[in-house]
Amino acid sequence: MSSFIDETIVMLTSGTGGSGAVAFHREKHVPRGGPNGANGGRGGDVILIADQGRRTLYDFHLAQRFNAENGVHAIGNKRGKDGKSIELRVPVGTMIIDADSGQLLADLTLHGTKFVVCKGGRGGHGNEHYVSSVRQVPNFAEKGEPGEAKKIKLELKLLADVGLVGLPNAGKSTFLSQISAAKPKIGAYPFTTITPNLGVVNIADETFVVADLPGLIEGASEGHGLGHQFLRHVERCKVLVHLVDAYPIDETDPFENFKLIVTELESYAEGLSERPTVVLLNKVDLAPIGTHLDVRDQIEALGFPVFAISAATGEGIKPALFAILEALNAAEAAAPTDVNLIVTAPKEEDPWNVIRVGDGFEIIGRRIERMVAMTELSNRDAVRYLHRRLSRMGVIEALKKAGAEEGDTVFVKNAVFTFADH
Repeated sequence: MSSFIDETIVMLTSGTGGSGAVAFHREKHVPRGGPNGANGGRGGDVILIADQGRRTLYDFHLAQRFNAENGVHAIGNKRGKDGKSIELRVPVGTMIIDADSGQLLADLTLHGTKFVVCKGGRGGHGNEHYVSSVRQVPNFAEKGEPGEAKKIKLELKLLADVGLVGLPNAGKSTFLSQISAAKPKIGAYPFTTITPNLGVVNIADETFVVADLPGLIEGASEGHGLGHQFLRHVERCKVLVHLVDAYPIDETDPFENFKLIVTELESYAEGLSERPTVVLLNKVDLAPIGTHLDVRDQIEALGFPVFAISAATGEGIKPALFAILEALNAAEAAAPTDVNLIVTAPKEEDPWNVIRVGDGFEIIGRRIERMVAMTELSNRDAVRYLHRRLSRMGVIEALKKAGAEEGDTVFVKNAVFTFADH
């Protein structure tokens, strides 16, 4: 059986595009055929797909590097073949976060949603692409665009309709086993549940998913106990069911225990304690008759519906389930619908800058770095073409304003150039 893993870091790399070809049209009866070098193939993408059949990120915990195929180089006038993309299936509810910046790139909350996390590099143009009125016989082609490499944090927030919350040993696992076919581990000691368990409840010809989540303790919102690892999953639930032990063996006050959990929820995320909530006073079969009534009155005075139940015997569970279903239907009716099944990454700005480094200058900018990487630097004509492009972008002028003079050294990542204003 695989372990429940709800966060991991992976390295994803899309394919580099294939290089374009330098070729010239050659036919027996066409003595002066022109350039006809084809383009290289496109590199494969890395695509994440939300799949409701996946419950954990365990597979990504085992294999943490995934690479799409590179595009194939063009040969003569034959275009290079595109590299194969890879599709990685993740549980519904997975957030994709840039591990370096912490930026949320996508939140896959619907089954079938696709997100291209690393786009494959474009295939390089063949020399046919560079024919113009002033350059009729180009003898250079473009190298393929490098693929993208990203360090990604995958973070799963379970998508359950109903989340069971409460102190350890409040009876959440026993309750789940009563209302569904789930068989969570049950024990007469705190922290029996250390990973979320899911169960499907059928009532009144309707079904909903319930998550039995690890018990909270004081300070959980600050990371104590299972802390954020638990509270992350609560955020996704449309309705919370708060189980309160009406007869705690440590003789603590059930009402104070209830308020402790409410405080932890509010401390973790503003408004979480105001999520539609049904309170279940559990273990009333163990308490002396009527002793739970004061606690019920105190909780109801705060505006929460309260039901007295025994998760062990089944007493009072059916009316509680109808109340939970009613709260869930109301929450779903008020929720916005989202039918978008293709997620796109936020557009990144592509600025560039010139800075002085020692006795030389460095050009920093993703677009310019790509242009240089796609240039065959051993080909003089290709370098001249790159110079003209940089000049049109204003890069040459920016170098001059920064103090660059003829013969100075200019760096673009690992490439080294000698500055020339012509």
